[in-house]
Amino acid sequence: MPAIICLLRGVNVGGHNKIGMDSLRDVCSSLNLRGPQTYIQSGNVIFGTTERNLAKLARRIEDCIEKGYGFRPNVMLRTAAEMRHVIARNPFASRKNIDPAKLVVSFLAEAPGAEDAKRLLEIKVGPEELCVSGRELYIYFPDGQGRSKLPPVLERTVKIPATARNWNTVNKLLAMAEELESA
Repeated sequence: MPAIICLLRGVNVGGHNKIGMDSLRDVCSSLNLRGPQTYIQSGNVIFGTTERNLAKLARRIEDCIEKGYGFRPNVMLRTAAEMRHVIARNPFASRKNIDPAKLVVSFLAEAPGAEDAKRLLEIKVGPEELCVSGRELYIYFPDGQGRSKLPPVLERTVKIPATARNWNTVNKLLAMAEELESA
């Protein structure tokens, strides 16, 4: 059974949109998703499913959270195969001295159009480096994300729902998905 990596946007951040990981696993179980496992408190869950329409499945998860918890997070879904491809496409992989804790992948609900991709690549607000590849943005924050002006500029530039995970989390989520698939 294929493993799906589910990434929720904006949960458990700054005391807003709270959902416990036990509750998130319960949401997935209530939707007949198999073997849900969560990773850290930022809205990551891996599960098995035979559902092929991932857009429909994302809406079902959003609906269930909204009904049960009073807020509607954006849900981005990726198959284990897609996540392997995300990792393989890392434009910074061949560079030395890239700190994986400062490399972020922003998962978009859909790929930006040509004009949006062009506008994204024209953004210059600091030392950050940005690459657009399909439904993902790869961003290297050499000085860390804490004081970066880039994230709010990205949101204003492209109005596509997105959620970001650091490189270490991306790799851990894939490892969990592969383990679920092999079980």
